[in-house]
Amino acid sequence: TQPPSSLFLSLHNSLKINNKQQTTGMVGLMGTAALTKKRMGYTNTKLHGMIAWAGLVSSYIGLYIIYQNKENMGKSHFTTLHSKAGLVVLVGSTMLGMAGGVFLHPDFGIDKQNGLIRMGHKWASRGVLGLAWMATLSGLQTLIGEDDVGTLVMFAAPLLLAAPFTLL
Repeated sequence: TQPPSSLFLSLHNSLKINNKQQTTGMVGLMGTAALTKKRMGYTNTKLHGMIAWAGLVSSYIGLYIIYQNKENMGKSHFTTLHSKAGLVVLVGSTMLGMAGGVFLHPDFGIDKQNGLIRMGHKWASRGVLGLAWMATLSGLQTLIGEDDVGTLVMFAAPLLLAAPFTLL
């Protein structure tokens, strides 16, 4: 069998799995978590947290694969605006998720009724998610090149259509 790092490298090269992991995490799951929370209520609040954490885990898997691939190729880490934005998104999402779990969890949050914390969590999360979507588009542009504007527009159009519902 292959060692884990070469297995991840072969998966990355054949499937571009890192891009799918991070797009699934930050666009698919985090976007769904935001929409689920907007439906309000106890169950939706709990689902919101679980879906958001699943998105975060998916994104960290993608980061691990990218990091290992760069290590294997001897390339530097976090050198582009895309990679720096992605790192800010992952750290920010982690901090917001931890704050949400500690302070706002509907069962045991220590300050779940605090309007200021709720508002801060909501708006900071929207900002981080918006940055994640911009980083996703930046990464796609890097992947496909400057000339393939059609693919970029086809990918960006659903994000632009979903943005008012998800981010506002």
